[in-house]
Amino acid sequence: MWYRNLLKMSNEIIILFQFLTPYMLGETQSRNVHMACLFIIIGFSLGSGQTDIRNPLSVDGVFFGIIASFAVALNAILTKTALTKVDNCIWKLTWYNNLLASIIFIPILIFTGEYEKVHAVMPGWNFWKMLLVSGVFGFTMNYVTGWQIKATSPLTHNISANAKSATQTLLAVIVFKEWKSFGWWMSNVVILLGSSFYTWARNQEMRKEEETKKAKTN
Repeated sequence: MWYRNLLKMSNEIIILFQFLTPYMLGETQSRNVHMACLFIIIGFSLGSGQTDIRNPLSVDGVFFGIIASFAVALNAILTKTALTKVDNCIWKLTWYNNLLASIIFIPILIFTGEYEKVHAVMPGWNFWKMLLVSGVFGFTMNYVTGWQIKATSPLTHNISANAKSATQTLLAVIVFKEWKSFGWWMSNVVILLGSSFYTWARNQEMRKEEETKKAKTN
């Protein structure tokens, strides 16, 4: 299925796109950070190569994977740059995002014909209750994502998310005792090792930045 290949390709390409974001934002990175990103990309490449007859790598999967990855990377970049327009206030940015999303949602609802379906058969209280709950969680995730990007960087945000996903996947496979190929295990291990190396590299960079700031103030 093409959507499975989309998931395999997207994380790898997001890292590749966001690897360029510091240069777009006028920032610099150390060689260790470059190496860590390379490790993570290799890890996802190993995972993308685990295809079989039932799940071949398709052109649709690659195409939509690239488009989705570009959109996710661009969203993180715009979040970082938009913060300066709202006095670095995450609450303002979150409210703006949700307000714009609500406005854009209306024409999409009409053009796709969903409005007519909802109007014809009015959903019950359970539907609106679940919609409200999902909205609250969506708002919370939007806020936390913006806060993490503000405190770190778009690249760090994405790498931490990938590390979390890889860890959850490994735990799920171990708990449910699922069989996976050697390449699959290598893929996740390399991703986690690369993420750990990135954490160490960024920590070293932040220490140097703090020392530089202290030296300038003194």
